[in-house]
Amino acid sequence: MNRIIKGKQSLLFENAPYIVSAASVTGSKEAEGPLGKLFDMTNEDDLFGAQTWEEAESTMQKEACVLALGKAHVKADEIRYLFGGDLLRQGIATSMGVEALQIPMFGLYGACSTSGEALALAGMSAAAGYGKYMLAVTSSHFGSAEKEFRFPLGYANQRPLSAHWTVTGSGAFLVRAAEPDSDSKNGQSRCEKTALPSEDDISTAHISHVRIAGVTIGKIVDYGLKDSQNMGACMAPAAMDTIVQNFEDTGRNEQDYDRIITGDLGYVGQSILFDLVRGKGYDIRKIHLDCGMTIFDRETQDTHAGGSGCGCAAVTLASFILPKIENGEWKRVLFVPTGALMSTVSFNEGASVPGIAHGIILEHWT
Repeated sequence: MNRIIKGKQSLLFENAPYIVSAASVTGSKEAEGPLGKLFDMTNEDDLFGAQTWEEAESTMQKEACVLALGKAHVKADEIRYLFGGDLLRQGIATSMGVEALQIPMFGLYGACSTSGEALALAGMSAAAGYGKYMLAVTSSHFGSAEKEFRFPLGYANQRPLSAHWTVTGSGAFLVRAAEPDSDSKNGQSRCEKTALPSEDDISTAHISHVRIAGVTIGKIVDYGLKDSQNMGACMAPAAMDTIVQNFEDTGRNEQDYDRIITGDLGYVGQSILFDLVRGKGYDIRKIHLDCGMTIFDRETQDTHAGGSGCGCAAVTLASFILPKIENGEWKRVLFVPTGALMSTVSFNEGASVPGIAHGIILEHWT
């Protein structure tokens, strides 16, 4: 079998799949931030030529998928399965966005952790041999998220300093199964001899050196917090739980990773995460990076605690993180998108906001 079950929640892939291309599409505020020049496509009109915020988000998803496919010279009908999701009810941004591609689809919801969920399932499916290519995509939009979870923009409500700014963006990732290891014994491949995708495969012009080496699937963690305007505090316990579980399952610690990257804990959630992880005997302060703190400039952009939304971790991974792994600057990264699992119904009924975080082990490989 092409996987090793590790501990309670993790898998390591013996013949690891690759991320052969990635694409990022963002709005105007994101283009003005520190990563603005790294995104594949930005638009000054956050409606992207559409009539509604929801249609705009669907447009971003479609463009991100088309760009990712185009970079690898892969056609939509070569994709076995698409794993996609967003923040909206019934996942309408995804279903309407990828409809034209006509790829068999799994609709996902993991709140802001959806990019991790999609990559985990795409990687597991490719490693298991269920298809050569898998596509993972997710998105969020400031306008559609405000209308869905808080107040329409025209209401002009004030936001507390602990609140996040939902990223207008979509990230798509093309995952390819690795070539079988011809030296493997008894039909099983060995991790140390994982083969890169064949150069004879004319449909793939770009061969990536980023592999999905394993995953640690998160579980629901609820510390009883009810403040939906402080999602960093709600998600930090889940991030801690997944990071520590990854260490325990794999026998690694913080020194085995060049970076541990969370999705969108922001400035409030980061400090809580550090305290929680220290309580478990680890210190990740020197190697931690948070996508929500990276995508916006706290001094010049009024985003309070930082960025959030499904698109936050996705576009940061596609534009900033993957290139650093690709060129070998970072050899091994634990990518941990985080999600606050709430709805308007649960909030109005006074329920707490549970969190979830999925860990994706990304490695440079030659």
